[in-house]
Amino acid sequence: MTNSLPAKLMVGIFDHLDEDGREIARQYEDRMKLAEVCDRLGFFGYHVAEHHCTPHGRGPSPNLFLAGVAQRTQHLRLGPLVMLLNLYHPLRAFEEICMLDHLSGGRLELGMGRGSLPIEWGFFGIEEEVATSRYLEASEIVIQAMKGGAQALSYKGDHFELDKVPLMLRPHQRPQPPTWITTSRPEVARWAAENDTNLACGGPASTVRQITDAYRAHERHTAGGRKRAPFLGLVRMVVAGSTTKHAISLAAPAYQRWLRSFKFLYEINGIQTPQNLPPDFDAAVDCQLCVVGTAASVRQDLLNHVEEAGANYLLCQLAFGDLPLEASYYTATSVHPGVMA
Repeated sequence: MTNSLPAKLMVGIFDHLDEDGREIARQYEDRMKLAEVCDRLGFFGYHVAEHHCTPHGRGPSPNLFLAGVAQRTQHLRLGPLVMLLNLYHPLRAFEEICMLDHLSGGRLELGMGRGSLPIEWGFFGIEEEVATSRYLEASEIVIQAMKGGAQALSYKGDHFELDKVPLMLRPHQRPQPPTWITTSRPEVARWAAENDTNLACGGPASTVRQITDAYRAHERHTAGGRKRAPFLGLVRMVVAGSTTKHAISLAAPAYQRWLRSFKFLYEINGIQTPQNLPPDFDAAVDCQLCVVGTAASVRQDLLNHVEEAGANYLLCQLAFGDLPLEASYYTATSVHPGVMA
């Protein structure tokens, strides 16, 4: 199966909000400023990860952070990637979703997931053995509440039981905001195609191609009636500089700081880090996690990755580690949608 790039590639932002070494309020403000710039440049969306009790995530409440971003932008779509439903009562999750969709004027892109690190759930008393079934029930309730036309919601499961709960809110977007998941497995991509859900994927382009092929193969039998084509996103950490040497001088220490934040919970709990985690900057470049160079070379590398991966949406991590705000600005202007043709 071949995949031709769209005439104008859709480009968005992904962010862990990992600790940058500066005061937390300063980091939030810097991200708001970056979002404003990306809004003016025509980026499609700003997607924020949810992590807890770790320097890898200074935005443990993505919805709260994005409500602030919504007031500073006009067009940029916004959403958690992903909202960890294990850590919410589904009614509370639904109400926050509705609020953010209205506060943003209908710009919510709703990512939902179980989460990848059981330690984080454990801080909230969620045991690994029930995490998957609890997440599935919570997602069913949220989707039912968003889609349902009834004024009350009832549900009976192993983890949640609702009896004619009044639904006083509805999302701004009807029937519901677009939904997203993250995955590295083709079998999950087939589920996403069946459920009209957008994908975000990391990893080497050749590996991601297996996922996007699985999605499209299944999509042919399920498509119909959707307002827009599904997004098959490819995540990359991106740094552009005036020269390749300059870009590397920025990206290498920033990646090492990001890596320390990523490994924090693993190391203090004596857990082996994921095997596919690049152990240093050179490995991150080799496995295509990081794309670094001049503006022209970065654009070409990203286009090559997108084409090989069969993706149609590029998620750029413009800010990570201790990258200066000005460096993120420069990268944003180097890869914004108007130049990624």
